[in-house]
Amino acid sequence: MNDRIHFTKGHGTENDFVILDDPDGALELDAATVAALADRRAGIGGDGVIRAVRTRRAGIEAPADAPEWFMDYRNADGSIAEMCGNGVRVLAAHLQRAGHVREDEFAVWTRAGARAVAILQRPPSHGGTWSVRLGMGESRSTQNARTVEVAGHMLSATDVDMGNPHTVAFLPSGLSLEELDLTRRPALDPEPVDGANIELVVELGQRHVVMRVFERGVGETRSCGTGVAAVAVAAALRAGDDTGQPWTVDVPGGRLQVGWTATGEVTLTGPAQLVAEGATLV
Repeated sequence: MNDRIHFTKGHGTENDFVILDDPDGALELDAATVAALADRRAGIGGDGVIRAVRTRRAGIEAPADAPEWFMDYRNADGSIAEMCGNGVRVLAAHLQRAGHVREDEFAVWTRAGARAVAILQRPPSHGGTWSVRLGMGESRSTQNARTVEVAGHMLSATDVDMGNPHTVAFLPSGLSLEELDLTRRPALDPEPVDGANIELVVELGQRHVVMRVFERGVGETRSCGTGVAAVAVAAALRAGDDTGQPWTVDVPGGRLQVGWTATGEVTLTGPAQLVAEGATLV
């Protein structure tokens, strides 16, 4: 691990991240360092680590017109992830607070491509909550023969690609979402080649659902932005809802809104909060 690493801690609906400000790409961020930073007992603690780095200094391949800033996102176990919806919103708040961007609308480069950000509301001081809308790109959904095993039930599932893979299953009546044991990953059959984030969902009302998520490389988290978007896509498909009207998705850490643009891009709107900053001592 590096001798001293400065960090900011933030979360979006309690999906929390360690943010490393590395504009010039000076940090050597390996899996062991990420895991140490994300460790909730021996480190800072978080569902993931975000390195805020200029795209041209990130050591990645990117098109010439890629946005200036890249979200280098790592899961808590150190593995690399393609995309993180809550993470981009928290990163957007960090970039504006740090003075790296001044516009309320800008784009961020991710491993899943460019993602458009709109700051809808900023706090009056350094603390408080930001409201951020994020363009998630177009979704790709597949209703296939995949099943999720939960509490002895084999549930049919829908695969949704939001730049990263998701498997969404709706619980039958009589099976309590709150009482599910997600300390261990539900089994998928067949298993996706690259794994998947698993979302379990219950309908609450018109265009309103509640979910829990087991994230790939992390475990159960209080929220997952791409998972929320995937659930809304699957719920609209299941309901035969092609109106493009927004869906409300409740997660253990709060509430998010998922909408669609006129061109079919999925949007995710919700809070982002920066809560602490400091430096590691190891």
